[in-house]
Parts: sequence; structure tokens; C-alpha cells
Amino acid sequence: MASDYASKLAELEASSRLRAAQFLVTNRPWLDLYGINVRPVTPYGSLSNRELVDTALINRMPDELLSEIFSKMTSYNLGMAACVCRKWRYTIRNPVFWRYACLRAWQLNGVVENYKILQSVYHGSWKQMWLLRPRVRTDGLYVSRNTYIRAGIAEWKISNPVHIVCYYRYIRFYPSGRFLYKNSSQKLKDAAKHMNFRASKADCVFSGQYTLTEDKVEAALLYPGLSPTVLRIRLRLRGTIEGANNRLDLVSLVTSGINDAEVSKCDEDILGIVEGWQEDETHNPNIPAVSHNRGLTPFVFVPFDEVETSVLNLPVDKMDYFVTG
Repeated sequence: MASDYASKLAELEASSRLRAAQFLVTNRPWLDLYGINVRPVTPYGSLSNRELVDTALINRMPDELLSEIFSKMTSYNLGMAACVCRKWRYTIRNPVFWRYACLRAWQLNGVVENYKILQSVYHGSWKQMWLLRPRVRTDGLYVSRNTYIRAGIAEWKISNPVHIVCYYRYIRFYPSGRFLYKNSSQKLKDAAKHMNFRASKADCVFSGQYTLTEDKVEAALLYPGLSPTVLRIRLRLRGTIEGANNRLDLVSLVTSGINDAEVSKCDEDILGIVEGWQEDETHNPNIPAVSHNRGLTPFVFVPFDEVETSVLNLPVDKMDYFVTG
């Protein structure tokens, strides 16, 4: 009798604990579907007895062909493609894509040096190296928009008009260590057409060399003419978000004279010629060294896909001042 009573009491306690556990633990039946490929079925009420087939041709593409397409894309487009669907995101995680992008972006350092940095700093992850290591972007233009006020001619002694003058500095970097520079009043969509090595002298596009050390960019180019002048540029690379590298702060902008013997060597290694120069140093007594304190607005990166639609194309009356951020 006593044993039956004890067994029933134990059963009541167990059932009460079970009921309490049902309130504490939420049933999640969809967790059982993880990792299971569910075949599509015909919607309820359909007259067709055939199974529903995905009509998107891109989902029927073999993985080998999809990887071949991704290998031809730029890193910027790879990042956008990874947001399309889960399959694409998993495919783009392949380190082969990011290894190629890293070795091309920092090709001046050499393959061996890049592998050493990969293992010592970024724990063997090419994607982390791509996101965290400072690099200049080559899939667009860096644009610096500058404005200043110029006094006009007074008419009838009544008013003193002023004019807002707007001009731009354009820089296009190449992975090989070369870059193009243009200083012009042309809008971005017009100047971008001439930012290549096929530009004529009338387009006023000059080429130079640059080096990247951590987040510091040292660049130099030669202004040809009757009195050749060297333009030395120091920049600091940063980004509005991680891995963007979409801003360049102008640290210094110096023009200096150069002698005839050095002009003939500028095409080979202009950075080696101006290396170690002081800020006020010039090698032509007729051309003094000038450190420019105006027109130092930070550069904003604009991809080639956004050249036509960028806000930098707006006229002065619609955007008299541009905040780079």
C-alpha cells in the first residue's frame, strides 16, 4: 500500500515537472530543417500535378562556371554579389578570389613579402587582409573638390559682386605604382573620359609614381614645359567604413624646381630623385619651392560605375560647399 502511494506520488511530481518544462522551453520545429534540401512542391490548389521547378537559370549554373565568372569580377563587385543569395556568398568565400585581389593590389611589395604579412598579421586570411590592410583603390577616381571666392568688377558703383570658383583635382592609381593627375574645372563625368594613358597633352593629364607605406602615400610627378616643375604630394589613406579606403587626406602639396640633368631621369624613377628633399628644397634657382596651403580638400573616391550619377557633378549654385566626411 505504501509503495503504491509512493510510486503515484513520484509520477505526479514527474508530470508536474514535465508540464513546467513545456512552458520554459519553446518548441522550434524549423530547427530540424537546417541542412536538409527541401524540394519545391506544387502550390496548394494548383491544377497541375507537376513539381514546381525553379525558373531562375542562374541557379542551374554549375559551380565551376559560377566560380569562373566570379574570378573575372572586381573585388568591389564581388562584395555586392555576395549579398545576392546564400549560394553566392558561400562561393565567394573561396580564398582564391581574395588572394588574387590582394596580390594584385600590393604587387609592389612582392609575393614573398605579401605572404609574410598574411601569416604574421592577418592569420592566413586573405579576406581579412583585403578588408583591414590599407590600399589605394584602382577601380575609380579620387576627386578633391575645391572652391574659393573671387571678387568681381563693380558695376555703376552700386554693388561689389563676387564669384564662387570651383575646380577639381583628380587622381587615378594603378597597381603598378603609376598614377595619373589632372587639375581642372571640368566636371567629374567629363574629366573621367580623359583619365588614361592615351590622353593627349591638351587634356592636361600628367603621370607620376607613388609608393604606399601603411596608410601613407608618397607621390611625385613632373610638369613639363620651359621650366620643368616637380609636384610632390603626401597623402594619408583612410575610409568611412572598414575596408572602404575611400578618402585621401592631403598632408602636403609642394612644387619645386628641377635641373636639366634630373629631368632626363624623371621617366625612370622620379621618386628616387626627390627622395630626401626638404620641403623648401629646389634644384632650380629660378623656380622657388612653394608649399601650397589652399585647395587641400580631402579626396573622395568615386567608382567608375558612379561617375555619371555622383553628386560631384552638381553645379556651384546647387552645391557651393561639399563636406567629404
